[in-house]
Amino acid sequence: MSDLTALRTIQSRAPLARPRIAVMLGSGWGDLTDHIQDAVCVPYSELKGFPKATVAGHTGMLWLGQIGANQVAVMSGRKHGYETGAIDGMKTPLRLLKRLGCAVLVQTNAAGSLRPDMPALSLMVLTDHINVRQRSPLVGEGGAERFVSMVDAYDPALRAQASHIALQRGITLHQGVYAWAFGPQFETPAEIRMFRLLGADAVGMSTVPETILARHAGMRVLALSLITNMGAGLSGEQLSHARTLSQAQSGSGVACGLLADIIRQIGLPPQDPTP
Repeated sequence: MSDLTALRTIQSRAPLARPRIAVMLGSGWGDLTDHIQDAVCVPYSELKGFPKATVAGHTGMLWLGQIGANQVAVMSGRKHGYETGAIDGMKTPLRLLKRLGCAVLVQTNAAGSLRPDMPALSLMVLTDHINVRQRSPLVGEGGAERFVSMVDAYDPALRAQASHIALQRGITLHQGVYAWAFGPQFETPAEIRMFRLLGADAVGMSTVPETILARHAGMRVLALSLITNMGAGLSGEQLSHARTLSQAQSGSGVACGLLADIIRQIGLPPQDPTP
């Protein structure tokens, strides 16, 4: 019932909110909230079933408003598997936003590059992912719906639209496969070599569980990575979370401007009149 309690809280705080697009903000993407018009901000702490923010760069706020003509629900922060060991921490928020009317989930993250042609401050749209740990947030679910197809989990039409908008803006938007490493420790050079052999182009500690949950809920998914570093052993830099946040902030302006343009141009069918 936690999702219904949170739903009532949102409806009391933002009675006119009918979001169609949910957005998950990772490190470096927080300035997207500057692009939200008529924003209503609700702390996660007031929403039963939403996670506590424990990671620097994740403020733990839900923003409701508009970007262009599209109503959005922007989640500033997610719960990572490495925080508690559970990987279903975003189940309630995503199901609630689906109930409110969100048909699309736009995900963002900070990631390490496995490709020399994709250095720090590059942007990448996800074409697919590798669930390295083969863990699922759907464990314990019942019914045939739990057997979710992950073919085209990252919607081809949304990816094409994002690439077209980046081209129009003169921004290089790489395409690639994202490997989900559990963390919180960074990967070893040997693990990075393994991920490259598996076909990964970038690596990070989020996104995959939320994509699985969104696909289970019937939402289309678009995901973007802001590259903050090269993978371990691919450069001489010392990896740290502080370094990740610093690099993410350096690339934030370009990344968030592109993301806002993409969200403005996402076309959606008419919404049901009531959530």
